[in-house]
Amino acid sequence: LQIQKTWRGYYVRKYNHNFYALKKYLKAVSVNNELVRSELQEYAEMKENEDKMKDLEKKEKEKKYQARKMHYLLSTEQIPGIYNSPFRKSPDPMELLLRKSKPLTHRKQQVKGPFAYGLNDWPTCKKPPAFVTELPLLPTDRQKPQGPFRNPAEVLWQRYKPLEPTLRVAESSNPPPAKAREEQRNPIHDNGFLPFSSYHKNDEKYEPLLHRSGKYGQEAYGTKHFREVCPEKWIADK
Repeated sequence: LQIQKTWRGYYVRKYNHNFYALKKYLKAVSVNNELVRSELQEYAEMKENEDKMKDLEKKEKEKKYQARKMHYLLSTEQIPGIYNSPFRKSPDPMELLLRKSKPLTHRKQQVKGPFAYGLNDWPTCKKPPAFVTELPLLPTDRQKPQGPFRNPAEVLWQRYKPLEPTLRVAESSNPPPAKAREEQRNPIHDNGFLPFSSYHKNDEKYEPLLHRSGKYGQEAYGTKHFREVCPEKWIADK
């Protein structure tokens, strides 16, 4: 039993809880940590230097812009500027920057006259408007509001009813030559008389009025004259 206890302690201290291996591992971890910290420190210093350089470039750019903007403060041969005081031994650095920079030019705004707009300025319609061909579905859990309101389905049908354009709207004002020749061969006026736009909706044919189709024709009153003519009541012949 004593031998097993001694062997077990030796085996555990050598392979499971080795003091020297653990000490070596911790030393390697500390060295690795020092390397990582040094690299991070270098990276932080590099980023800080880059930020400083960007700030300096931004300030220098702003300073040059202000010098171009205030170029009118430059000294002349007769009158010294505010940055070139005669009481100074040397001119101000801003004075030297004003001498190197060019004046800032302002953009001239183009003023359009009342007749400067042409046809190209108008918006162009590249795609014809799309019309609704089917009605959207109403939610099933929607309750009818209280009051004298119409049915929502009827309102939607009236809103999205199909378009019935007239002949002037449906046909193009500039038809292609082939279509124009086809219309000349088969003119639309050769068809039967369609007096109303809703002719295709009714099955009844158009019947002319009786006083227009009779043998006596139409009375002249209301079309040619608006006074009754009675020659018997005339005092003298006219």
